[in-house]
Amino acid sequence: MKYRSRTEIVGMILESANGGTSKSKIMYKAFLSFAQLEEYLALLLENDLLEYEEGRRFYRTTEKGMHLLKIYNQMDELAPINCM
Repeated sequence: MKYRSRTEIVGMILESANGGTSKSKIMYKAFLSFAQLEEYLALLLENDLLEYEEGRRFYRTTEKGMHLLKIYNQMDELAPINCM
C-alpha cells in the first residue's frame, strides 16, 4: 500500500465510523494495525470528532467529525492527491 498522509487516514476512519461501528471494523476498513488504530482513536476522541458508546461498544462520527469529513472530501475534489 502506498504512503498515506495522516489526513487521509483520519478521513478513512471518520468515513468508516459514520453511522457507528466497532473498533475492528474501523481497523480493517482503514487498513490500520491495532497500535495505529489506538493512536488515531485517542486523537479523534480527544478532538470530539468521534464518540464512543460504552454500552454498545462502538464508535460513531460526531457532527464535528462529519463537518471535517465534508471539508476533506471537498478539498480532494478540488485538488486530488492521487494524480497518478
